[in-house]
Amino acid sequence: MEAGRQRQGRLWSNLKEVCDLLRIPASVSVTSEELLFQHVQFKTGQRVHTIGQAFDTLYIVNSGFLKTVLIDEFGNEQVLSFPMKGDMLGVDGIHTRHYASEAVALSDCDLILLPFKKLTALGRVHAELENMMYGVMSRELVREQTMIGMLGALSAEARVARFLVSLADRFAAMGYSSKLFNLRMTRHEIGSYLGLTLETVSRTLSAFNEIGLITVDQRTIGIKDAEALKTLRRLPPSRSRAKAGAKQKAESEQPGDDQVLATA
Repeated sequence: MEAGRQRQGRLWSNLKEVCDLLRIPASVSVTSEELLFQHVQFKTGQRVHTIGQAFDTLYIVNSGFLKTVLIDEFGNEQVLSFPMKGDMLGVDGIHTRHYASEAVALSDCDLILLPFKKLTALGRVHAELENMMYGVMSRELVREQTMIGMLGALSAEARVARFLVSLADRFAAMGYSSKLFNLRMTRHEIGSYLGLTLETVSRTLSAFNEIGLITVDQRTIGIKDAEALKTLRRLPPSRSRAKAGAKQKAESEQPGDDQVLATA
């Protein structure tokens, strides 16, 4: 979203721009230029909100990447989600009026503040806007439910595969490449999110690379066979993977028709 305006030295967006970011239609009756929402920037590693902090604001990601986590009494983290552009944060604070999770920036981020009192006041006047905001919140819950179902039903390899496909789809929805992207989260954080160990995530990514489903260059992932990732249930045995990898390498090194003709 390129739109935004400076006011008192800060960036603000109107309601239409916020609705566009959330991928919902804005009612003509509530697109006043006077109704503005402030942007706030966070640096990598900064906390947007903490567990138990008083709730008063929802956050919309305008740019950047974050993680939301639960932290137990021993300091152990459980990653709940990886919000990115167009996602809403802070919904878990509505029930008790205190945030139930912690949100941390994984990169430099630009977030739009949506004060909850302002949202409820708008909802009382414009019921259609309130319903659409509920739809955005429901969309976040559906994503979490899908993840919970996946954790219980799929193998470790299939979880990693679906995670990569989901990321690729989300990047595509933001207008970025779904074939080549950088992981903003660590392998440990991916493991926490998927209920796997760091070693399992690393081993699985290496195996996917070995059989040609993806390419891996540190945090850069290239998707080579999205359909296979979507349908993968388990990896073949390591011996079969080695054969498949050798065959793929031989095929990639085999000269093409043009090369054959040139050397004939």
